[in-house]
Amino acid sequence: MNVFIYRNRLKSESKNIAFGIMEYLNSHGVNVVMDAEDAKIFNASPVSEVDPKKIDFTITLGGDGTILRAIHKFPELMAPILGVNLGSLGFMADIPITEIYPSLQEVLKKNYRVQERIMMEGSTLDNETCLAVNEITFHRADNSSLVDLAIHVDGVYLNTFAADGVILSTPCGSTAYSLAAGGPIITPELEAFVLTPISPHTISNRPIVLMPNKEIQVQYISELKPIEVNADGLYNHQLKSGEVFHIKRSKRSFRIVCLPQNDYYSTLRTKLGWSGKLRP
Repeated sequence: MNVFIYRNRLKSESKNIAFGIMEYLNSHGVNVVMDAEDAKIFNASPVSEVDPKKIDFTITLGGDGTILRAIHKFPELMAPILGVNLGSLGFMADIPITEIYPSLQEVLKKNYRVQERIMMEGSTLDNETCLAVNEITFHRADNSSLVDLAIHVDGVYLNTFAADGVILSTPCGSTAYSLAAGGPIITPELEAFVLTPISPHTISNRPIVLMPNKEIQVQYISELKPIEVNADGLYNHQLKSGEVFHIKRSKRSFRIVCLPQNDYYSTLRTKLGWSGKLRP
């Protein structure tokens, strides 16, 4: 078995934790690979020298952002991800430090399931492409006023939003920027896209849930400065007036390890600070 460990180096504790995980996995006959920089520090095999198809799992040390960076930095890796949280509670990286080794035991015993979550793919007319686990955001950037974005779904006109921008999110990303902008929470196993306007001028403009088998075209029609297209906070593109950006379901999926103790609804209650209680 080959396991890729990817850590957030800004988290000072990640180094010692990675050493501990590596020693534990090695003692169980598991080969650990890392990115080029950490491979030198930990005397591990560089991930670039291993066939991506032979990587069985990815373990990330950090938070949800670390998972996103791992996917964007190593798009060829399709291994399911086990996220260890080194900060505040994450929606995707939901293994606390205290549960690292019990969680690894469950994985080695094959007592887990892999959940497949849909991803997005964005493209320009020049065939520049990007992937997104959470969302693709269109924002007014340096423009001091609202911008007009015309939305088509499979070529059929939906609406023109005068707003700070719009967010196209996956169910996984529905608890991120989209939620902050007033979008709905979509449980991660559902297959849908959510279109959420950002501070729209018209109060009747509301988020809309769309089928993911539809292609969504976003055209920037204001004659102003370019706006910013951002995918997962890690990809940036300047969209000029008149240009169209296309979004569709990616052929790739986001694969996450779900352990027996994983409880999405418990994570949701804790992360969002819900205070509801069961009555006796």
